[in-house]
Amino acid sequence: MTRTFYKMHGAGNDYIYFDCFEQDFPAPAAAAIKLSDRHFSVGGDGIVLILPSEIADARMRMFNADGSEGKMCGNAVRCVGKFLYEIKGMRRERLTVETLSGVKTLELSVKNGAVASVTADMGKPVFAPAEIPAEFSCDPVVNVPLEVAGQMFRVTCLSMGNPHCVVFGGDPDEIDLREIGPQFEAHSVFPARVNTEFVQAVGKNELKMRVWERGSGETLACGTGACAAAVASVLNGLCERNREILIHLKGGDLTVRWTEETVLMTGPAAFAFKGEAEL
Repeated sequence: MTRTFYKMHGAGNDYIYFDCFEQDFPAPAAAAIKLSDRHFSVGGDGIVLILPSEIADARMRMFNADGSEGKMCGNAVRCVGKFLYEIKGMRRERLTVETLSGVKTLELSVKNGAVASVTADMGKPVFAPAEIPAEFSCDPVVNVPLEVAGQMFRVTCLSMGNPHCVVFGGDPDEIDLREIGPQFEAHSVFPARVNTEFVQAVGKNELKMRVWERGSGETLACGTGACAAAVASVLNGLCERNREILIHLKGGDLTVRWTEETVLMTGPAAFAFKGEAEL
């Protein structure tokens, strides 16, 4: 079976997108494992299925490179907004996308008929440890010590639709992420595994970040991770609430603002190429 795909990325966080409005997609977990291989297939951080929805303009399902299904991806949902506007002909600058972590509202910035950037309403952060989930006795989990691989880290944990563990310190480029990332991901205090952000405050309301995503390893950007880092920076007194926080990731920049009602994330969405894949 051959299916058309669109390779898209948000700040380098790249997925393989399939239009599933008219036809089903068989075995998405297995397809994600096969197609995400950067040496023997298309290559990407996973696959995204764009489906019809009864409660929104579309529904998004995303599968990580290891085949596990994620509840939410901030970079992917922005790309879905661009896809709906430019490919599906939904020519509105406000669109809604159903995800496993709720319906997300997108505000599209359109220039010359193309979507240049998207602001996604990511919802409220969740701090209750049982809902992250993270097995800590304190609530919220802010600047709490955690031993990982024989080292002591101070962590701030929350959910932005996915579980996140934020670690503040020095230059993230100096971290051996391939070594420490998997040990955070599989730590016993995170029963559903965890995304881990290593963050440095580099200016007023400005952060530098690297991320290890559960199921995908290091990615060039993580939208929910950027939101988690911004919220955690406010909780730790490093940045200001209700201000735009500029976050530098390996794949580009995102801006996040934690308002009284929600978390807003703005960033790019881009097509890389279109092709056909044998499933």
